Amino acid sequence: MQSGEIRRLTELEDRHWWYRERRAVLARELRRLPQPARGARALDIGAAGGGNTKVLLEHGWRALATDTSEVAVSIARERGVEAMLADACELPLESAAFGVVTAFDVLEHIEDDHRAACEIARVLRPGGAALITVPCDSALWSAHDEAVGHVRRYDRNGLSTAVEQAGLVIDRLWSWNVLLRPVVAWRRRTSSGSDLQELHPLVNAGLSAIVAAERYLPVTSLPGVSLMVRAHRPR
Repeated sequence: MQSGEIRRLTELEDRHWWYRERRAVLARELRRLPQPARGARALDIGAAGGGNTKVLLEHGWRALATDTSEVAVSIARERGVEAMLADACELPLESAAFGVVTAFDVLEHIEDDHRAACEIARVLRPGGAALITVPCDSALWSAHDEAVGHVRRYDRNGLSTAVEQAGLVIDRLWSWNVLLRPVVAWRRRTSSGSDLQELHPLVNAGLSAIVAAERYLPVTSLPGVSLMVRAHRPR
C-alpha cells in the first residue's frame, strides 16, 4: 500500500464504517478467546497505522504492530503503539512467542502468501489463535484492487488451503460484508481507483447500520466482500 493510502486510512479508520465494523469483529473474536495472562503478547501484521493493534491492547494483550512501510510504523508509534518495520514473509521475531496473531487484509498483497502464512504459524505459540481477513471473489476484482496493491482475491478453498498448509487448524471461516456486496460490486465496476474516501456522515451511518446487522443475521455462509478466518496452532 502506498504511503498516501496509509495516511488516508489512518485519518479515516476511526470513523469510516468499514474499519469500525472490522474492529468490532476483531473485538468479538478476542472476547471468544481465553483471557490473556499478564504480559501475554499479540502481533498485528500489516498493521498500517495501528487501529487494530489498539483493539488488541484494549483487550489486555501486550501488542506489537509490524508493517513494511516506514510511514505506517511512524504513524503507529505517533499513536502510542509499539511498532517495528518487518516483512511478513521473514519476521525478525522468535518462534512460539505470541498468543494471538492478526493479519487483516495482508495476504492478498503478498506474492508468496504461503510463506507469510507459515510465518504466522511459526510465531504463534501452541494453542495460540490467528485471525486473518482477505478480500474474496475474483469477480469483484477492479481498479480498487490495483490501486491498493492486491495480488489476488480469495475464495474459501484458496484461503483454507493457505491457512492449513501453513500448519494451522481452522476453527471458523466465514463471509463478511454480505449485505452490501451488491453495492460494492456496482461501485467497483464504476471505480477508477481506491474506494478509500471520506463519506457524508448520513451515508456512513447508514452503511454502518447495514453491515452491523450481519452480527444478528444468518448470512455468514453467503458470498460477501471479505472472508475471515479464526485458526489455531496445534499444541
